[in-house]
This record gives sequence, structure tokens and C-alpha cells, in this order.
Amino acid sequence: MPTVEPYLAMQGVQKSFRTKLGSIQALKDIDFEAAKGSFISIIGPSGCGKSTLLACVGGMDFPTSGRIVVDGRPVTGPSRRLGYVFQEESIFPWRTALANVRFALEGRGMSRHDRDARAREMLAAVGLTGFEGAYPAGLSGGMKQRVAIARVLAAEPEVVLMDEPFGALDQQTRLLVGEQVLRIWEATHQTILFVTHDIQEAILLSNEVVVLSARPGRIIERVTVPFPHPREASLAGTTEFADIAARLWHILSGEAKKAFIESEARRG
Repeated sequence: MPTVEPYLAMQGVQKSFRTKLGSIQALKDIDFEAAKGSFISIIGPSGCGKSTLLACVGGMDFPTSGRIVVDGRPVTGPSRRLGYVFQEESIFPWRTALANVRFALEGRGMSRHDRDARAREMLAAVGLTGFEGAYPAGLSGGMKQRVAIARVLAAEPEVVLMDEPFGALDQQTRLLVGEQVLRIWEATHQTILFVTHDIQEAILLSNEVVVLSARPGRIIERVTVPFPHPREASLAGTTEFADIAARLWHILSGEAKKAFIESEARRG
């Protein structure tokens, strides 16, 4: 049988930063492979390198050593095939919500009508029908983040990188938008890497949960999520869901304690 190359591969990835206090290693010996169409959540204690890893996959930063390959091509910088949803607001204040989402489609040979239709479709998908003409100054922080999510998904990148994209949303909206992102993924099967602090969110959305250790971040566990699609939030009430959550919390809490002890030692 011929060998099937992984769609996304991280090979010996390490990342260090130079500071006034010396070199700090953020990531260590990251080896990881994922199939096309995977939805993978990444969790870990604060400061373990989750966002740094995502930035390296997205070409926003570069590993100190090792390499990252997407569909057989090394990542050498930002690319249209890689869509990135940041933690912070990243939409244009001078554009309406519709124009912000439409921006992702400009220069692609689509008519203005088709761009508008696609942008309206994605705003509806994240619950913003009726706000197409609103400027960011008139939107809440959570609404602005939903515009940013719609803009990235509208462009249909091959890989979607989401760095705690629901952090600015209240719990109810977070759940609803998470379900909509899941529906879009179930229809498109884009490859998604999703950074979150929320264990239940990670289980509900993804096929696999990757756990990073306290800094320097290493992959210490990969947990397969067995639930079929389509999924509903009611899964969180099942015994199997609770068992997976308990397993992940046991691993994560131990690493969080290590990170806390290390932080206190540096401070003291």
C-alpha cells in the first residue's frame, strides 16, 4: 500500500524567544500530523505556547527549528490558504459589517452581487442578520468578533486557525456561535485548529483534543472525540462526554499547577 502523506504536519518544531532575562523556550519537540478535514482543538495551561504554535502554523511567526507543512508545501508566511481568527478585534473600523466580510472575497473574480450574497450568508451564519450596515463602533465586542469569524470563513481557506475566537462572547452566544461554526465545518470539512481554554467547548466541537504541557509546550496527550456528526450541545449531558472531560481536566489541572509553581518561583 502506498504511504499517505499527512495533510498537516509539524516536524520537530521548537520556538524560543530572546528577552532581557535571557532565552525563553515556548515550544519543544512538537511532532504532529493531521488528516485533511480534521477539527482539532488545542488546550493547555496559560503561557504554554498555544497561540505561538498557531502563529507558526499560520505563517505569522516562525519556528526556531523544525518545519510545518500543509498539503505538501512548507509554511513560509501568511497565505490565502490559511485563514486566521485572532483573539483581538481585527476588523476595519471604517467598513460596515458587510463590507468587512466582503473584503475577504475581493480580488477573487467574483461579481459585487456574489460577494455581497456570500457576505450576507456568512453574517447570517454567525447570527448577525440585520447588522450588515452597522459600523464596528456601533457593535459590541462579541459582535465584532463574530464579524471577524464570518470574514475568515467566507473566504473558505483550506486551513482555519482560530485562537480563542469566542473569548469575547457571553456564554449563551458562545454556545450558539460554536454550533454555527460546527455546522459550517460539517458542510465544508475545512481543516480547523482551534485554541481554547474551555474543555467542554473543545470536546463538543472537535474530532481530537491535543493537550500541551506547561512551558515549554510539548504535546503530552491526544484524545480522540468519538461522537458522530452532526452534534448538538445536549451531548454535554452524557456520561461519555463527562468521562472525556474528566480525563482532560485531570491532565490539564496537573500542568496548570506546574505552570503556577514555576510562575511563583520566578516572581519570588
